[in-house]
Amino acid sequence: MPSFAPLQRLVVTVAIIASFVTFLDGTVVTVALPAISRELGGGISTQQWVVDAYLITLSALILLAGSLSDAYGRVRVMRVGLIAFGIASIAVAAAPDPLLLIIARAAQGAAGALLVPSSLALITATMRGELQSRAIGVWTAFTTGAQLIGPLMGGLFVDFLSWRFVFLINVLPIAVTLVLLSRLRLPEHERGVHVDWWSGALCAIGLGALVFALIEQERFGRTAPIIWIPGVVGILLMALFLTRQTRPTALMPLSLFRVRNFGWGNIATLFVYAALSLNGFVIGVYLQQGPGLSATAAGLASLPVTVLMIVLSSRAGAWAGRLGPRLFMTVGPLLMAVGALLLLTVGVDFSYWWQVLPSMFVLGLGLALTVAPLTSAILGAIDERRSGIASAVNNAVSRVAGLLIVAMLSTIVGGTLDLDGFHSAVWVTAALFALGGVVSWIGIRRGPADRATPDDATGRIPPAEATR
Repeated sequence: MPSFAPLQRLVVTVAIIASFVTFLDGTVVTVALPAISRELGGGISTQQWVVDAYLITLSALILLAGSLSDAYGRVRVMRVGLIAFGIASIAVAAAPDPLLLIIARAAQGAAGALLVPSSLALITATMRGELQSRAIGVWTAFTTGAQLIGPLMGGLFVDFLSWRFVFLINVLPIAVTLVLLSRLRLPEHERGVHVDWWSGALCAIGLGALVFALIEQERFGRTAPIIWIPGVVGILLMALFLTRQTRPTALMPLSLFRVRNFGWGNIATLFVYAALSLNGFVIGVYLQQGPGLSATAAGLASLPVTVLMIVLSSRAGAWAGRLGPRLFMTVGPLLMAVGALLLLTVGVDFSYWWQVLPSMFVLGLGLALTVAPLTSAILGAIDERRSGIASAVNNAVSRVAGLLIVAMLSTIVGGTLDLDGFHSAVWVTAALFALGGVVSWIGIRRGPADRATPDDATGRIPPAEATR
C-alpha cells in the first residue's frame, strides 16, 4: 500500500476486508440465480427477490448504521456486523425453500448495513487530503474488484459444488477481519450522536413496500389492490421519512446535500450504480439462460473489468487528488455508456470474444476512472466528524439505485430476459451511465473549498460554504 503509516495501513486493510464481505456477497449471488431457481422454483420473481431482499435491508438500514457508527464507534459497530453477517450467511446456505432463503437474505443485508459505513468512516476519520484520496483509491480497487470477481467465484462454486456454498465464501474474510480488529486501537467512546430509530423504520418499511409493488406487478397486475396499496403506502412512508430529515437530529441530514460536491456526487452515484446493478444482473443471468454458458463462464465474462479496476483504481484516486475529480467523473461514465452500447452486438449467433469482450474492456476502463474519484469527491466534501453518516448516505444512495433498478427489471426487459429483453436493458444501462457523466460535469467542482461542517447542534451548514 502506498506511503501509509502502520496504523493507516491497518485501517485501510480492515476497511477493505470488511467491505469485501458485503460487496462480494451482493454480487456473487448473480450467477447462482438460475441454479437457485431450478432447485427451489419461482422463476424471475424469486431471482429478483433473492437480490432485492438483501438490498432492501442493506439500503434502508445503512443510514441507521451510519448514525450508530458515529455514536458508538466504528470498530464496535463493525465487529457486531461481522458476527451477524456470518450467522446470516449460514442461514442462507441452509435455506430449504424460497421464503426462508429470502428472509435469511434480508437478515444478511441488515448485518451488511453495519459494515460499509463503518469501514469507509475509518478511512475518512483518520486521513484527509491527497492521502485520503489515495486510500479510497486502494479501497475502491479491492472492494470493486470483489464485486466484479464475485460472479467468477460464484460460478465455480455453482458448477463444481452447489449454489449453497456460494454464501459461505465470506466466512474466511470475516474471521480475518475480526482478528485484525482486535489489533486496531482507536477511540471507542460514545459521541452523543442522536440515533433516529423512527426514521430507520420508515425507510425500511417504505422501501420494502415499494419494491414489493415493483417486483410483483408483473404477476398480479398494476391495478390489483395487492400491488397499488403497498405502492401508495411505500410512497407515503418515504415522503414521511424525507419530512423527518429536516429535523435537527435527522438520520439523513438533508443539509449535507447543500454541500455542492456531496449533493451532485450523490445524484451521479444514483445513475452510475443503477446502471452497474442492471448491467451485472442481466449479464450474469442472460449469458446462462440465453447462449447457455456455464455459471463459471458467465462469471469469467467480467474478468477484464476486474483486472482493469485493480490496476487503475488507486492511480485514478491519486490523479483525482491532484487534478480534481470532475474530469474523471465525467469521462468515466461516458466511457461506460459506450461500453454498454457495445453489448448491442450480442445476437443469436453468440461470440463472447467479439460481442462481449470489447464491452468489458471499455466498461472496466470507465469504471476504474470513475469510482475512486466519485467516492473521494463525495466524502472529502464533509467534515470528518460526520464521516460515518456521510459514508452511509452515499452507500445508501448506491444501494437504493441497485434495489430499484432490479425491482423494475421485469418492466425493462418486457417480462422475459431473452435477447430482446437483454437489448432493452442495454439501452437503459447506457442511458443511466451517460446521465451520470452529464450530472458530474454540471455539478462537481474541485476539492477542499467545497467542504463544509454541519453544526453538531443544528445539522445546518453555513450558507457561505454551502453555496460555494
